[in-house]
Amino acid sequence: MGSIFTSYEYYYAWNKINDTDKVSNGIAALLTMIKGAFSKERVVAILRDFVYYSDDAADETAIVARYPQFFAANKMFENIKRHMRPEGDGKGGTYFGATGCGKTYTMLFLSRLLGLRDQDTFANPTMVIITDREDLDRQTSELFVASKRYLHDDNVRSIGSRQDLQDALSADATGAESGGVLLTTIQKFCESTGLLSNRSNIICISDEAHRTQTGVGSKLKRTEEGVYTSFGFAKYLRDSFPSATYCGFTGTPIDETIAVFGEIVDSYTMKESSDDGITVRIAYEPRLARVILSDEQAREIQKYYDKWTEDGSNPDQVEESKKAMSEMRRVLGHPDRLKKLAKDIVAHYEAFTAQKPEIVQKAMIVCADRALAFRLLKEIVALRPDWNVPRRAEDEAALTKPELEKLAPLAKINLVATRDKDDVKELYDLCGTKDYRKMLDKQFKNENSNFRIAVVVDMWITGFDVRSLAVMYIDKPLQKHTLIQTISRVNRVFDGKDMGLVVDYIGIKQDLLEAVKKYGGPQESPVDEIAISLSVFRNHLALIDELLYDFKATKFFTGKPLERLRCLDAAAEDVQISKEMESRFMNLSCKLKAAYEICFPSGELTETETAKAQFYLAIRAIIYKQTKGDVPDAEIMNRVVEKMVQEAITCTGIENIVNADEPEDLFSDEFMKQLDEVKLPITKFNALLKLLRKAISGYGKVNKVKAIEFDTRLRAVVENYNNRDKLVFTSEVVADFINGLSEELVKILSDLQSDKTSFEALGITYVEKAFFDILVKVRDDHAFSYPDEKCIVLAKEIKALVDDKAQFADWSTRADIKNQLNMDLTVLLYKNGYPPEWDEEVFEKVLEQAEKFKRYGD
Repeated sequence: MGSIFTSYEYYYAWNKINDTDKVSNGIAALLTMIKGAFSKERVVAILRDFVYYSDDAADETAIVARYPQFFAANKMFENIKRHMRPEGDGKGGTYFGATGCGKTYTMLFLSRLLGLRDQDTFANPTMVIITDREDLDRQTSELFVASKRYLHDDNVRSIGSRQDLQDALSADATGAESGGVLLTTIQKFCESTGLLSNRSNIICISDEAHRTQTGVGSKLKRTEEGVYTSFGFAKYLRDSFPSATYCGFTGTPIDETIAVFGEIVDSYTMKESSDDGITVRIAYEPRLARVILSDEQAREIQKYYDKWTEDGSNPDQVEESKKAMSEMRRVLGHPDRLKKLAKDIVAHYEAFTAQKPEIVQKAMIVCADRALAFRLLKEIVALRPDWNVPRRAEDEAALTKPELEKLAPLAKINLVATRDKDDVKELYDLCGTKDYRKMLDKQFKNENSNFRIAVVVDMWITGFDVRSLAVMYIDKPLQKHTLIQTISRVNRVFDGKDMGLVVDYIGIKQDLLEAVKKYGGPQESPVDEIAISLSVFRNHLALIDELLYDFKATKFFTGKPLERLRCLDAAAEDVQISKEMESRFMNLSCKLKAAYEICFPSGELTETETAKAQFYLAIRAIIYKQTKGDVPDAEIMNRVVEKMVQEAITCTGIENIVNADEPEDLFSDEFMKQLDEVKLPITKFNALLKLLRKAISGYGKVNKVKAIEFDTRLRAVVENYNNRDKLVFTSEVVADFINGLSEELVKILSDLQSDKTSFEALGITYVEKAFFDILVKVRDDHAFSYPDEKCIVLAKEIKALVDDKAQFADWSTRADIKNQLNMDLTVLLYKNGYPPEWDEEVFEKVLEQAEKFKRYGD
């Protein structure tokens, strides 16, 4: 369905007769269009109110409402009428429309209905269209201001300032007639705005009603000067129009949206929008592994997400969230990571655009903050200097003179961000003025412009429509409605564009799945990743098959329960026979696991693929449990295999030897018996290694110097284990080699246990023993003579000195007390004949140990 002026790609099906019907496709869609759009009453309603022409004579485009816009505008109209004050509660309702489905036109259609229909109820109402960002306000204003003839109202205007807002409604006090459509940002409403109109025929329509437009409650703000009560812009808006009716439009409604504007009146989800061809589908490509520098960085990123999940929505935790984000920026801003990120984006974008060189495919790079965006831009320009050369178009010769006149000379890649007075000069100049950013906005939307890649932080990631935007690179933590709003920038229909692509460099997948589940619709996800994941899954399954080619796994698939358990144990042992094989298996199985999580629920895997994957993931779980901790794969295995893994781990004896919740008498008869019962050498080694690490970590809290010594010995054993690939193994000698390393671990454990109780033989306390070990360590490192007996005496005096200073609760944070401790310790060492050239080293170690005692208690 369309007009005679409509391009073919914008024709659409009218897939419902009534809004509550199910979507019809194929030949059935023809019947729904006949009954739903061309019945007598319906076609009259469409022709009367739902065909739009701009006031601009040069614009011959005819806009015919789509069926979701038609139903939404009519249902919102009726709901506003029911809830209008003074009889109603003033909550006109919420429209939940997928980002990119044409909500701005739906607001325009609704405004016409409110202005022209049922005037006995509305009495020439004033519509106030409210956004929360200048770029969104500008985009909305351009449409409405050019629609005066369609709205039958000459008083359609964009409000430029707070004074302009007051002037526009000041006539209310004199009783002037109402009417008009005013477009403004919510930030223009503040405490000083006050009452503007008490009329009840004012309809406030809020776009993006999930953000600043829901803040009607109060918040406490604590400063050094006192505690203050502050309010959001939405509260001041309602103070200005206390009798108005408020309705909200959003693609991502949150609880506050519904509480402020009323229940969802109508919805049109991302899934429905992409199925109807109103938006294109979104594909997801994870590339975090290509830019991460270490496991530590991955853990830092995950730690930030965990913190955000726990605290992010709680306004009382804002400062904690800022601290967490500071840590995240440190990870994201690592110079080597930025270089890898720039290199990967350049390679990816060039390969992506090369697939369809005839199609304009613009890109957006979303960064965590302005400083990171600026640094990344410089890294990219360093790789592709030509991208920084200003041009009007990539091929100016291919354009006509009128087309070229609309273009400004710009680099291929540009930063889009606001200025800050504290910016370095280069960044300050690069961000430019407000007019400069308006120019960038206009040029990026022009398909002919040389401006192809925008580097952004907060600007343009919501409410910004560029049809040719095909790929988005995300390097910023995003969640919930902000994530959906951001990725939806790439879902606009454009000639030759099959889909929009989201490239993930930060690990948003889980948040994306949760957000899509909440906002995407009740059916399947509109984000295509099953086909990609199936390919990844089968590729990695084949690689692991090849890796374990010599292992006979028949018993796992056909044997009895005990045989299957033993097969799992043997497989885990076999995988760890060399460090190279273990590392390769864990790496491959990690990627297999990620793909399996996506593919298994889809039903696309065969029974054989499922069984083999669960076998490999069970092996991974056993190794993970032995070497690192809790099993990570339980949620993706069926209950039989999950139970089997736990039983396999238990039957090896690891659970009895290493129990994180209970203290263990390391050399009791019971312990040694349990240790002897572990017959698998690598399994036994891993158990002892885990236990020893825990013991050393605990000892480090009370005696750091000795803990470091034991840790050095442990690292030497681990290095031998990790270098086992250099030895020429036969299966018969593996056990002897690994058991030899296990005996070394047992010896370290024995020595550690003896050292922990050695203070008794010295006639001192364990606290004094820690200071004694410091004195002996410094003495031995620098090879000077100082008897143990004198070290004992001195350690006792150091303990008394530290106790004297530690009587102040804040001693460890006060520079004056620490300086006094340093001075007193220097005098004490001198009086006892301890060589003065090592005073500072002794002080630093004593202070560190004293702080550990303070932190962990006696």
